[in-house]
Amino acid sequence: MALRLNLSAENRERKTQISADADPELSETARVSRRGFLSPLTRRILVVNVLALAILLAGLLYLGRYEQNLIASEVQALRTQGEIFAEALAEGAYGTRPDGTTELQGAIASTMLRRLVTPTKNRTRLFDQDGLLVADSRTLLGSQGASITVSALPPPDLETSVGNLFDRAYNKIIGWLPGRGLPLYEERADQRAADYEEVARALEGVSASALRVDDADRLVIGVAVPVQRFKQVIGAVFVARDGTMIDEAVRSVRVDILTIFGIALCVTVLLSVYLGNTIVRPLRRLAAAADKVRSAPGQVRSMPEFTGRNDEIGDLAADLNAMTDALTQRLDAIESFAADVAHELKNPLTSLRSAVETAARIDDLGQQRRLMDIIQDDVKRLDRLISDISDASRLDAELSRDESDKIELNRLLAALVEVHVTSGSHGDRKIAFEETSKGPFRILGNEGRIVQVLQNLISNAFSFSPPDGLVMVRIGREGGWVVATIEDEGPGIPAGSLEKIFDRFYSERPESEQFGTHSGLGLSISRQIVAAHQGKIQAENRTDLHGKVLGARFNVRFPVS
Repeated sequence: MALRLNLSAENRERKTQISADADPELSETARVSRRGFLSPLTRRILVVNVLALAILLAGLLYLGRYEQNLIASEVQALRTQGEIFAEALAEGAYGTRPDGTTELQGAIASTMLRRLVTPTKNRTRLFDQDGLLVADSRTLLGSQGASITVSALPPPDLETSVGNLFDRAYNKIIGWLPGRGLPLYEERADQRAADYEEVARALEGVSASALRVDDADRLVIGVAVPVQRFKQVIGAVFVARDGTMIDEAVRSVRVDILTIFGIALCVTVLLSVYLGNTIVRPLRRLAAAADKVRSAPGQVRSMPEFTGRNDEIGDLAADLNAMTDALTQRLDAIESFAADVAHELKNPLTSLRSAVETAARIDDLGQQRRLMDIIQDDVKRLDRLISDISDASRLDAELSRDESDKIELNRLLAALVEVHVTSGSHGDRKIAFEETSKGPFRILGNEGRIVQVLQNLISNAFSFSPPDGLVMVRIGREGGWVVATIEDEGPGIPAGSLEKIFDRFYSERPESEQFGTHSGLGLSISRQIVAAHQGKIQAENRTDLHGKVLGARFNVRFPVS
């Protein structure tokens, strides 16, 4: 009990120990400096958004189907060129052996081949039916019969150019993609048809193609077409071309994709940071305010409000404000309750101390006996006060722990009325029960506590009723509510006290009742129990047509189960 009485003083001491100028913004600044510019939540949002964008980028950069279509178109174009070259060579670069067979003439074929290849710039080679190299578009014949091989020079390597740096970055990114997995293109000094699978098949009379990569991992496309004269294969035209145009086309698309990705990445980062801040900053403010409530619960009356946000954070702020308001009211109620308890206990204690001190100074046995009666009454009053205070203090916790049961309220009221009728402890006063409407009258709640409420109201009705008065107990339905009504024929409730009678330690008892018989907590506890069951309790006076008070009426409403 001493602990409860000192609660208010302890709260005031805690308030003085905590700085009153603690600012949530300062706490937020401290958290930002501790966690860095980007909060963990913002970093998670950023990682998820960028990861999704990176996966999409990887899928777009692969471009496998697009590249295959370009390669197929290039193979078809080279096959068409090879067929043209083969037809021309079959008509103008052949000779007849003494045995009557047809063969290719190397000198004529070489000259024709260079002329045919000039517009296309494709590397073209001619193999005879024995698989020997007859002509090569890169080999020129000199005036003395010497051969000169023409090779393309590689482009200059500009180490410091911006384009070169971009190429390196591009090649680095493309290097992460799956490779082509093609065989290496190689040329021997003494080339033969067997070195190239497609040429060997062409000498068998079937056009063929193959894909390879050179030392620089550039694509090389080779197409071989048979050279036929009168259905006889006399050689094979081998047209080869690097995939520079294909690589450039794919590269152009990839550069466009990377450009769009760069723009999308910047937008994603900015939007992620913005989204993170719109979530994190309010949460930080709420967390700082909640921390302040924890540190100084009596000083903080409200949390930051985000009324303009129609989202979960706005709902969270509203709920936290409601929680803070409920906590503030609870703390105020505890302080007020402690003050009221101290005041109510002080009266019987003062009377008790005065009686004890007086009894110690007098010798008259009659006066000592009267003082002992006063002491006993004060002790009984203290016992009732302590019991009711204890019941009121643990009521919330008990109601929150107990499970609700289904209760037939009409049967419960009928049983209570029957108990009072049978006991006959109220003299000539009578009690009756009536159902004013059809049921069901089933509710959910703690039966023991609901009995406590109804028993308290019936007892009060008996205490205020005249000797031959009638206490009327009724039950009925009003929409979704079960309404229990207790009426008496007493003097009624004083004007202006219809709400005050539910205050703690309110004392308005009949004159015939001995002082201190009731603690003044009964109706307060009853309202607390009814409110915990989502119900309502109201008091009013019964009057006739002329406004004369006929008694008091208490209405208790519970939601229908």
